[in-house]
Amino acid sequence: MSELSLKNVVKRFGALEIIHGANLDVKDGEFVVFVGPSGCGKSTLLRMIAGLEDISGGEINIGGKVVNDVEPADRGIAMVFQSYALYPHMTVEENLSFGLRMNGNPKEDTQKRVKHAANILQINELMQRRPKQLSGGQRQRVAIGRAIVREPQVFLFDEPLSNLDAELRVQMRVEISRLHKQLGTTMIYVTHDQTEAMTLADKIVVLRAGNIEQVGAPLDLYDDPANQFVAGFVGSPKMNFLNAVLVEQSAAGATVALAGDRDVRLTLPVSGPLAPGAQVTLGIRPEHFVDAGKGDTDFTVTVDVAEHLGNTSYVYATTASGEALIIERPESRAAGNRDTLTVGLTADRSYLFDGAGSRLR
Repeated sequence: MSELSLKNVVKRFGALEIIHGANLDVKDGEFVVFVGPSGCGKSTLLRMIAGLEDISGGEINIGGKVVNDVEPADRGIAMVFQSYALYPHMTVEENLSFGLRMNGNPKEDTQKRVKHAANILQINELMQRRPKQLSGGQRQRVAIGRAIVREPQVFLFDEPLSNLDAELRVQMRVEISRLHKQLGTTMIYVTHDQTEAMTLADKIVVLRAGNIEQVGAPLDLYDDPANQFVAGFVGSPKMNFLNAVLVEQSAAGATVALAGDRDVRLTLPVSGPLAPGAQVTLGIRPEHFVDAGKGDTDFTVTVDVAEHLGNTSYVYATTASGEALIIERPESRAAGNRDTLTVGLTADRSYLFDGAGSRLR
């Protein structure tokens, strides 16, 4: 069993607290992605799970065993780093087998594990090459293979694709996803790239400033963000946020008007009590604008730049009050620079947040 749990895990450097009581349960075989901006604590949290950083408080449990004081080599984990960290003077086969040989693993079992990893990663033809003779993607495969031969309870990935170009990153995302399906082992993956998180994860953990903001399946976070931070971080391009004012609240919900255009009004199904005149934020994703006349209200903006990408265009526009937003439109309907563009907003694809960024429901 390779369940993993964190209970009130804290990390301090002197008086400075970096991780603030993290709680998380990871099921056996889940692919969990830690995502968040630089400095949010995701790599620190991963290193504490690995045993490379001591924890200042709380409890880490792997496979039913508390591992707070267990050495990294004895935790049943294998880690793949951003840097490949391959031995340059060794062949691929020697790199794969090195850890097992140093631990005195039987030669026959070592050869079996190395062959198995090579078959999974399709690197059999590379076994006698040295790292300098490999591409970036091939080196990363070898680094992953070195983790596979250990047969760990949990795989830990620390931004493993950051050194690859865009095309290779897409290819390696597919490879890692396929690897997870084939092995069925618990995997925890750290990235700042929310596209990687959305495409790889069974469960996403969104972190900000050492706090876990929300945990859930990728589409759950996309459809139902807990707050403005998660709403803005999950989705590409990110959600648009427009200043608004509460006009009234009724049985139908909260009616808000855009701060820069009071004629643009939208009623959202919000049940919590709000004071008329309260400052709120209206959120709408670029892909959720509709044609004029087909939504609950229309909205006119000035086009600054239109990026035509084939079947889709991204329109970068400015509202009458100077707020920037991004609108996704089918290519044939995209506007040109400095044109005005009228689109529709719908209440069922819009979000409302209070002044502190909390979701209003």
